[in-house]
Parts: sequence; structure tokens; C-alpha cells
Amino acid sequence: MAVSSRQVQNKRDGNGVLTGKPGTVYDVNIKYNAPDGRKSYMKRGFATKKEATQHEAEMKTKLQNAAYMPTMSAQGKQTVKDYLEGWIEVHGKSNLRPSTAEGYRNNIKNHIVPYIGNVHLNQVTPAMLDNLFQQLLDKGLSDSSVRYVQRVLSVAFEHARKYHYVETNPARDTITKLGKQGKTPAPYTVEQVQQLVGNIIGTEWEMMVVLGGLYGLRRNEMLGLRWQNVDMEKGTFAITEQLPFKMPVNATIIEEMAPTKSSGRALPITDVTRPYFEHQLALQREQKKLLSMAGQPYYDNNLVVAKANGVPFRPDRISNNWGRLLRELELPHIRFHDLRHTAATNMHQLTGDFYTVGEILGHTLKGIGMTLGISTSLDAVTTRYVDVRLDRKKEVLDTYHKAVFPQKEPPTKESPAKKGKNKSSEMEL
Repeated sequence: MAVSSRQVQNKRDGNGVLTGKPGTVYDVNIKYNAPDGRKSYMKRGFATKKEATQHEAEMKTKLQNAAYMPTMSAQGKQTVKDYLEGWIEVHGKSNLRPSTAEGYRNNIKNHIVPYIGNVHLNQVTPAMLDNLFQQLLDKGLSDSSVRYVQRVLSVAFEHARKYHYVETNPARDTITKLGKQGKTPAPYTVEQVQQLVGNIIGTEWEMMVVLGGLYGLRRNEMLGLRWQNVDMEKGTFAITEQLPFKMPVNATIIEEMAPTKSSGRALPITDVTRPYFEHQLALQREQKKLLSMAGQPYYDNNLVVAKANGVPFRPDRISNNWGRLLRELELPHIRFHDLRHTAATNMHQLTGDFYTVGEILGHTLKGIGMTLGISTSLDAVTTRYVDVRLDRKKEVLDTYHKAVFPQKEPPTKESPAKKGKNKSSEMEL
């Protein structure tokens, strides 16, 4: 008989949770002919005979297909905890950015393992995951946080399905409705960028806003930009490295930068932004000189954006202090990363040149080609757009920068002193 019953001392309920009570469970055992001989398929522990019978019927149909590959029973018996911890180490290192892998790892540790970590991989059901999501919501997690947990489980179980550890991806069949997310804040208009820059001239935010809001650099790209990659004579700077994702606490010297997400790209220093680069360089030289005269250390990381003593800013502090700055300036809230979206949106609206904007931002050729509807083939995209020359990038950036500063005057030496007392300029570092 393909379906058999047995008694257990600790039966699981329909959600896969141990009840602490004895009861009857049902196992499915099917003998079938495979291309390489007679084999058997088994799945144990169904809570009801109906579930076991339905699974038996489904599997008999699948096993009749010579191309079908049944699950690996030994792998399916591993616990969710063991699978996810091994999966994130292997998958995370090769397929995810360090920050994304760390986010997955934290969610696995804090929001998945404590609830279903001891359940066998092949025993996880959609109902069990729906129950998990409800527990997390009851605990006080936001919809967006629970949705992130759902995403981690969906990706992890999809890989388990492709590895033939499980028959189906239970995360795909959950019914929990997490509600619609609030819309991503609209990027700043040209006028709002003018207001923002006007209020932070001469403060620690100045160069970060220039690089993020006028060029669209990612946070760690701007924090990892070094003067050795800035050529003031030629009027260019190169994005070839970024601040490491994990920095030691209280780190003062960065021994080695991390590679950027996209391949290195050269960007022009426009007439509008040149005075900011020059002022930043002169300011840092003065800071280094004065600290040396006072007998204070200066940690020379050669960073374009750094604290007064040369120490790199911590990325998380930048993002945390950003919201406070906007509240004090009475500007609409956007994430610090939305400075990048602001630059992209304004450049595109002013020029219509989506491809060049993508190259300035460091998007992939394939991604740009798909967005433009050209082709998913990298060769096809490359054939049409062999190269975006620096002068074309400069034309696009000039158009945007001159819209923000139609009559731009270079920042004066007095500007830091005049603006330095502005409350919004102080960061809690």
C-alpha cells in the first residue's frame, strides 16, 4: 500500500508545529520504474490521510514522466535552520552583494529560525509560513519587514526546489496579504535640490550632496572616492572602488577599498561642480595643517569625503542623520539613496538621454538595453552604443547642473564660517 499510517508520540498540527501530543501520521511510499532501474519514493509525516492520498496521486503522475527527477530525500530531511544557514553562506558569497547577504542572514537568524528552524525542509507548508508571518506581525514587525522575510524564504525555497530538495516552493503559495507599501518618496525637483544645496554649503554634507544629488553616486561610492582617482587637471574623476561594507568599529585607516557594484566609470567635473572639488581639497589641506600644529592626529585616507581628521564616515550614521537634517530644513523626507534617484530623474527629464544617464550612474549595458527595449543581448546593445564618450556625459551633466545653478558662483572662503553655525549642518558622529 502506497499510503501507510503510524503512531508518533509528538504529532505536528496542520502548520507543522509540534503539539506535544501523540497521534497518527501518514507516510507515502511509491515504487516506480526509472530509466536506470526500479526505485522508490517516500515522504513521511502527513497530518491527515487526505493530504497523504493527494500527494500520492500527484507523485504517481509525476513519476510516470521519465524526465522527472524526484527530490533527494536525505536533503529534504535536513532542518530549515541547517539548510538556510548553509545556503546563505554559499549563495550569499557568490550571488549577493555583501549588504544584501547580511540582511538575509539577519532575517534568517532573528525571524525565521526561532519559529520554524527545527522543522524538516520537506515538511514546510504554505500554511506554516502564513502562520509565521502572522506571528511576526503580532510581534510588531512592519509589513515591509515581514515582506522581506517572505522574500528570503521565497528565494531560498526556490533554490531548494531547483536542487530537488523539495517538491514545491511553499513560499509561493502563501495567502498572507501584507498590504501595499507606501510609495517610494518622489525624488527632489530641481528647485528642491537648489533649496537643499543652499542650506548645506560649507557643512559636512556639502560634498556628499554634490556627489549624490548632482552625479548620482551610491553612498559607499562617494564615501570611498579618493583623491588619487580625481584628476583636477583633466577635469575627471573615476569610480573604481568604494568603502568596504563592513568596517571595524572605530576604524581610522582603511587598508583596502572594496570593488564597486558596476565596472569603473569616468565622470567629468563640470564647471558648476569644479569649485566644490577645489574648495574641498583646500579645506582638507587646511584641516590637516591645523591639526598637525595642534599636535592632533590626522588619519590620511586620501578620501574626498571624510571627517575633519580624515577618518571615514560610517555609512549607517550618514543615513540615520540624513532624516534629521531634512526635518530641520523642512524638506520632504527622502532616503539618502534617493539623492541618486533625484540625479537620475532630473538628468533624464532634462535631456531624454536615458542611456547616457545609465552610464553616468553605472548601470549595466544589459539593464539599459532591456529598459530601452533594444534587446536583452549584450552584443546587440554594444553594437548600437559602442561607447558613451566623456563629452556626452559632460553634456548631460552640464544640462542638469546648470539647471540647478543657472548663475552659479564659486563658493567663497567665507561660506563655511557663515554656514557653520547652521544647526542643520551638525551631524551626530
